[in-house]
Amino acid sequence: MQPVCFLYNPTAGETVITEWLDTIISIYQRRGCTIVPYRLGFRAGEPELIADLLGHGYRHVLVAGGDGTVNYVVGIMKHHGIDLPVAVLPTGTANDFAGMLGVPGDISRACRAILDGEEQRVDLGVAGGERFVNVFSCGLFTDVSQKTPTVLKNNFGKLAYYFGGLGELPNFRKMHITIRSEEVDYDGTSLIFFVFNGRTAGKMRFAYSAEIDDGLLDVIVVKGDGPIGTLRALFHFIRQNAGLRRLDPGDYPEGVLHFKSRDFVVDSPMRRNEVTDIDGQPGPRFPVRITCEAGALRVIRPAHHRKD
Repeated sequence: MQPVCFLYNPTAGETVITEWLDTIISIYQRRGCTIVPYRLGFRAGEPELIADLLGHGYRHVLVAGGDGTVNYVVGIMKHHGIDLPVAVLPTGTANDFAGMLGVPGDISRACRAILDGEEQRVDLGVAGGERFVNVFSCGLFTDVSQKTPTVLKNNFGKLAYYFGGLGELPNFRKMHITIRSEEVDYDGTSLIFFVFNGRTAGKMRFAYSAEIDDGLLDVIVVKGDGPIGTLRALFHFIRQNAGLRRLDPGDYPEGVLHFKSRDFVVDSPMRRNEVTDIDGQPGPRFPVRITCEAGALRVIRPAHHRKD
């Protein structure tokens, strides 16, 4: 029997993962694998315990939770030099990283897809020394995940994010940011600033042409120059995600800056204490150097994952 380390977040998302434990163990045992479970507590001293546990060698690491949980586990692994394949059960609220990997939302199907899957190396983003699997952000909506109570996220799913973000609109002031890179030099306003390793945030697709294994990050700045331009940009994303209009991957409206880069520096000179976010968790303060670690993470993807 091949051992598989199962790290699960018992409070993540709408799925009560503890109710699925027997199903997960049964599916894995029928495929010749023994599940070694560990309940994540996100407490002081836990990273060292997890690193020690993973040091015993496993076929792969199975993580149940959302993007924040995956980020937490991957950060521990990279910090301790652990290079095991990671598989994800999407039991969080948005599950953007799992969606990018093509993992089914149903737990039973996800387990079977993982066991029949293919190993692949994918990129990681690094912001101020902290890694992210899906997205770094600042500006409007940035700390909604951090502020939204777990009970609301579990009961209302991604709607909890959107309602929380709309509540910020009356009080939010645009930021002034600078970006320095080989590709683009930008000095101007920003309502929302995203750096994507994946394509979606809160299950809304923003980075249409992003690939998780191309050695590049997708940078998107919604400038917010004026109310008309801002509404046009926001409706562009809403229409795209609702399937009302399909544009070419690089086609963004006026007022939205998009480019790809592997290394750049972003700053907010007038608001250095502005909150940033990494996969739903607090990020570093400005200025921030952001880089792409090409092929830094081994993952298991379903054999027939889509790349559209």
